[in-house]
Amino acid sequence: MKIGGLQKTSLLDYPGKISAIIWTVGCNFKCPFCYNPQLVKGEVELIDENKIFSFLKKRKNLLEAVSITGGEPLLQQDIVGFTEKLKKMGYLVKIDTNGTFPDRLEKLLDEKLVDYVSMDVKAPLEKYNELTGVKVNVSKIKKSIEIIKNQASDYEFKTTIIPSFLSKEDIVKIAELLKNSKRYYLQQFKNDTPLISEDLRQIKPYPREYLEGIIEQIKSFFKQCKLRGI
Repeated sequence: MKIGGLQKTSLLDYPGKISAIIWTVGCNFKCPFCYNPQLVKGEVELIDENKIFSFLKKRKNLLEAVSITGGEPLLQQDIVGFTEKLKKMGYLVKIDTNGTFPDRLEKLLDEKLVDYVSMDVKAPLEKYNELTGVKVNVSKIKKSIEIIKNQASDYEFKTTIIPSFLSKEDIVKIAELLKNSKRYYLQQFKNDTPLISEDLRQIKPYPREYLEGIIEQIKSFFKQCKLRGI
């Protein structure tokens, strides 16, 4: 596993659990609004996997879960073996994904190696190439959505809404794609952090009232639908 970061304690990342967060290196997307440009570009010092497991062993009585994010964790060739080790240690495992590796995701779920999936749905399908900066096979996005809805024991979908990239109409299209899912979070765009495209730091986030109006329009599609980061 190419690991580029470790947060030793989080009360927020895994819902209802005390977790550690592991950041993997590398991503197959080049989203201009990504908050982790160093991880995407591989411009970080790698952390020895053995150090990660040594830490987790020592903290077993304090931590309940491990969240694996990135970058794109499912890019990692040894993600199955890594999660197997975590499960053998007794940890709950949450994984963040962009949905482009449905077969690998399904294997993790089939083998009960992941307890919570968080999928970042970037845009309506027809705008995926624009939002991600690469050519995307959207059939894989749709397949991952169905796998998560039908096979994940617990899960959420989320979208970061960036002015000039995504509008209310776009979010409604995403909501229709995800209709009848358990959870959907609309995340506020942050311009006060390093981004892949520094030009986006000049963009002012949507006001709360605008976002609340979107939530009101789509909340009936989901069991839970809320704003994050505001």
